Amino acid sequence: MLIEEIMKKDVLTLSPTHTVQDALLIMRNERIRHLPILTDDDTLVGILSDRDLKGVVPSSFAEQNKAAAYETPLAEVMTKNPIVGHPMDFVEEAAVIFYDNKIGSLPIISNHKLVGIITETDLLYKYIELTGAHQPGSQIEIKVPNEPGILFEVSKVFYELKTNVLSILVYPDQENASNRILVIRINSMNPLHIINGLKDRGFDVLWPNFPGMNQ
Repeated sequence: MLIEEIMKKDVLTLSPTHTVQDALLIMRNERIRHLPILTDDDTLVGILSDRDLKGVVPSSFAEQNKAAAYETPLAEVMTKNPIVGHPMDFVEEAAVIFYDNKIGSLPIISNHKLVGIITETDLLYKYIELTGAHQPGSQIEIKVPNEPGILFEVSKVFYELKTNVLSILVYPDQENASNRILVIRINSMNPLHIINGLKDRGFDVLWPNFPGMNQ
């Protein structure tokens, strides 16, 4: 999946000469946490987060220099030369950038112009969508050997039992590198017949595996 498919395209921005007060008002009114900072020729020069503002706005108990803090230009507060992405980058690559750099947003640039923005919340929601966790269903975990064709063999069970698969994730087996863990979400609230079908065909079902189920 490409970034252009999930990025917000109608991006609110401010300039370096706007003030902390300007940023506070727009963030509060629009319920956003990140603002790209553009020059008059629409060049991205910084990114401002609510965390940046918290480091500048004085405590409600502090009286000295409170007015001066609110009038501080954003050029003095923003994160300069922010990390950026491109609309044709993969979402998975963006997730790595977020993790490695511990950032909360990624401005998206094309032809040297801001065309969108994605946030860590956008990535989290997309993960929820891709896993089908927002839909009613059940989750099944299966340990399988890491060999060609194994996913096809597992999928045949779901096909034969006429069960719709919402998502499949593949994880390494922490105990044995020659295995993989398949995490499969189906659109059935009662997975018992699927579990029994998998076990009948010799698959190692890790979850669910309650007492009384067929072994």
